[in-house]
Formats: sequence, C-alpha cells, structure tokens
Amino acid sequence: MEDLEIRAALDRHWAASDANDFEAEHRIYQEDAVLEYPQSGERIRGRQHIQLSRTAQPNRKRFTVRRITGAGDLWVTEYVITYDGQPSYTVSIMEFRDGKVARETQYFGDPFAPGPSRAQWVERMP
Repeated sequence: MEDLEIRAALDRHWAASDANDFEAEHRIYQEDAVLEYPQSGERIRGRQHIQLSRTAQPNRKRFTVRRITGAGDLWVTEYVITYDGQPSYTVSIMEFRDGKVARETQYFGDPFAPGPSRAQWVERMP
C-alpha cells in the first residue's frame, strides 16, 4: 500500500473517531490487531475487542489531530483526545501489515502548568 493511501486511511480513521462512528473507526485494523496502553498495562487483542472496548467507554470523546507522520509500515499520530472536556495529549504509534494496522501503542499525557524557570525562552502554543 502506498504512503498516500495509508495517510488517507488514517485521516478517515481519526475523523471517524471524532464522530464516534465506531464501525468506520475500526476498518483500519487487521482482524488480529493488538492495541496496547503501556501506562495502564492493558493489551487488547483483536479488532472486535478493540472496537467493543471503545464502544463501552462512557465518556464523551473528541479528537483533534495535531500531526501525522510516517512512511511504509510505521505511522505516528499526535493528537489531543478530550474526555468530557478534559484534554489528554496523546501519541498513537501504528504498525501496518498489508495496508491495515497490526499493532497500535497509545501514550497519554495530561496537560501541566508551564515552568516559570524557563519562561524567558518559551512561546505559548495554542
């Protein structure tokens, strides 16, 4: 699969995630895909289980993609997922096999106040 095709699939995936279109959101995954959340120590095996785990999540979610980069079988998306109005800065690392995601690892980071010791060198990001 060409990089442009994978990029288009990622754009569809994240748009479907933001729209809570669980069916479209999970078309990007292989049947035997594995999703890992290292911070909570969770591993979910299989596209169906990944989709069911996300469908069962009770919070209202919004996704704002900040950047997608990658080539070949390795792609990284930086985005903000907002649960019930609370943002979490997130990195998704997707490994593709035959044009679909075989493995995804997601890392989450909560926002924090800027450090005053570095204020003179910092510009605020939106």
